[in-house]
Amino acid sequence: MGAEATTGQRRPSPRAAAGCFGTGDVARVLGVPPTRVRAIVRAGLCQPTRRGRTFQFSFQDLVLLRAAQGLLKADIPPRRVRTVLRALERQLPPSRPLSGVRIYADGRRVIAKSAGAAWNPENGQTLFSFDVDALRRAAAIVVPVAKRHGRAAAGYWFARAVSLEEENKTEACAAYRQALNLDPDLADAYLNLGRLLHESGKVSEALRLYREAVRRIPDDPVAHYNLATALEDEGNVRAAAKHYHVAVELDAEFADAHYNLAQLLERLGQEKRALRHLMEYRRLTDG
Repeated sequence: MGAEATTGQRRPSPRAAAGCFGTGDVARVLGVPPTRVRAIVRAGLCQPTRRGRTFQFSFQDLVLLRAAQGLLKADIPPRRVRTVLRALERQLPPSRPLSGVRIYADGRRVIAKSAGAAWNPENGQTLFSFDVDALRRAAAIVVPVAKRHGRAAAGYWFARAVSLEEENKTEACAAYRQALNLDPDLADAYLNLGRLLHESGKVSEALRLYREAVRRIPDDPVAHYNLATALEDEGNVRAAAKHYHVAVELDAEFADAHYNLAQLLERLGQEKRALRHLMEYRRLTDG
């Protein structure tokens, strides 16, 4: 097994890494049950990619879902919501993403506003500013961030942090902290912030954040896996092995957890168990 130890699987795992959200991640950001997210997808209002039987959402998908959810709450029929969103995608230039557009519902009318311009996306008609001001007071979706509170605002900051991870990790960390200030129960923010700090060498702070995540979502394999990687970095091999074991118990196909557990079991003198997990890792990654 010694030769296998050079492949280096031991890295903290991301939750909703940039450009990739699961159904549960999207549900937490929007503040709705996962069944609601799946219903919106089935209605054709968003077309995420699929991985097996699960959906994978991009940040743009998240923006579309947020818009769709708000319009549906304002009693706009699903068929009209689909028409509005598709029209907006056609009307906006590539340099102006949908994330920069505010969408308002005033009774039966839908209005879009971006960069000081306002229009009806269903017919392309431009609106005057006094009309927009009235609509803003009656807005049913995507109000300015300064006016959003609690979990809704926390979801915004979480999504922003995810989108910033590739370009500016410092700002991403600040956005995750802002999300946690607004919603201390946002477990995924603990995980992702912990991962960024862990990767920058701040293991003790990452440990604290991972433990908070495990406390809030004890049945999540990624939370146990990330905690195990930090415990291993601190030299606490037995505790790390324990959490890797929990990770593979919760997700039998978590290949990296099997690999890391095999390494630690070998160090602990449990070679038969180590070989079993190494073989499972090979089974999951071959081909």
